[in-house]
Amino acid sequence: MGICQGSLPQTTKPLNQELKDKLRSHIIICVIGGPGCGKGPHCARLAHKYNFYHVAVGDLLREEARKATSKSKAIRDIMMRGALVPAGYILDLLTDNMLKMENFKGFFIDGFPREINQARLFEQVVGRSPNIVIVFDCSTETMIQRLMLRSHTGTRADDHERIIRQRLETHYTLSESVLTYYLQKSMLRNVLGEEPSDIIFAKCCSVVDDVLKGQSVQA
Repeated sequence: MGICQGSLPQTTKPLNQELKDKLRSHIIICVIGGPGCGKGPHCARLAHKYNFYHVAVGDLLREEARKATSKSKAIRDIMMRGALVPAGYILDLLTDNMLKMENFKGFFIDGFPREINQARLFEQVVGRSPNIVIVFDCSTETMIQRLMLRSHTGTRADDHERIIRQRLETHYTLSESVLTYYLQKSMLRNVLGEEPSDIIFAKCCSVVDDVLKGQSVQA
């Protein structure tokens, strides 16, 4: 299934009410899709436009993996296998990062949740669901092509064809239950990740604008 059951925490405790209230006042938009679908660059662009904070879960994990600790080594080993870091560790890392960033209207959480346990644990820990979940639809061929092209820059240790294919296998194995979960909650918004960049961005902006309008009506 691609999930590691190693020494990293599998679960975590809910935030106390004060911390939940801090996050409750922010708009939370999750952006998911396979590796190479384009979610990262668009999250960064959207965050700049809307004064949101871009939480790139993969970047947070890579930053942790570079540290000289036993947990960092465990993270490196998991990522180099194209598997997933346990949900409990992800949630601790994610919420710690979000709680440090209070001067933003909301969050774009890039690359989360990647499996159903992450989705459910987020709701238990934070005490709420995301406002909306955007999924970037992209073909396997396009994602592989993009990642192989990126591999020539040498910026990502996991951009090698064997690891890329394992990451994609992990994504397809685990993502279906996540998509079904949010579809049933009427929270899923699909964006075709193979259109021109400006068209993708415009469609994402339309989704975000609808969320902001909904918040204004509720207020």
